[in-house]
Amino acid sequence: MLPTVLRTIGAYKLYEKWLEGSLTGDEMPEHVGIILDGNRRWGFEKHGDQLNGHLYGAQTGENFLEWCLELGIKTVTLYVFSTENFLRPKDEVATILRIIENEARKLTTDRRIHENKVHVKAIGRLELLPESLRLVLAEVEKVTEAYDQHYLNIAVAYGGRAEIVDAAKRMIDEVQSGTLNADSVDEDVFTKYLYTSHLPNPYPELIIRTSGEERLSGFLIWQAAYSEFVFLDVYWPEFRRIDLLRAVRTYQRRKRRFGR
Repeated sequence: MLPTVLRTIGAYKLYEKWLEGSLTGDEMPEHVGIILDGNRRWGFEKHGDQLNGHLYGAQTGENFLEWCLELGIKTVTLYVFSTENFLRPKDEVATILRIIENEARKLTTDRRIHENKVHVKAIGRLELLPESLRLVLAEVEKVTEAYDQHYLNIAVAYGGRAEIVDAAKRMIDEVQSGTLNADSVDEDVFTKYLYTSHLPNPYPELIIRTSGEERLSGFLIWQAAYSEFVFLDVYWPEFRRIDLLRAVRTYQRRKRRFGR
């Protein structure tokens, strides 16, 4: 009842303007990661089924990208489907992957992607995905590969431990082939073998998780060593621009010491 009244009198819009005005432009996070959580619970609570939760969640993802572009955030990493999510019922997995495929297909011709020169890349164990989804992801990567003003990473069939294991395997192969000297391996070298090696800044300053859960669930384990975390008690389909602004304001109010 209260949210409806607030919307009617325009209070949310006033609050949104105030929030945006309170942000400091030169302290905007360059890289924001977000764990999209709560689609299923929202769908069941609002509509009695999970499908609507995933569909509304997809629309929120589109809005989120636009909001980040408006704020000048250079890199966005969306955690849309984990390797563990394959353990869900087959019908649900198929539905989620179909929605991801439809959203990825939209990106190939999305005006915002091309006007803002957004480099789109899927990160994860893509070989686990259906062929049709892999082809669409490959197409959007191809048409945006020359862009370097912004970066959108779609973490799909992704797991942080899996990423580290895959990086280690690649390094072992190169050591055995003689193209990499094991003694030269340090943190900087290791980072070049991760899924995020294409990014100018692979380390998200801010990671947001929705739905009230307070854990990483394997998201960017290596890269998130010094990230600031904001956990919001809102399901992903109901995530608003206000929520992003609140998260950024929380980030800007923190003192990042990096162990010093």
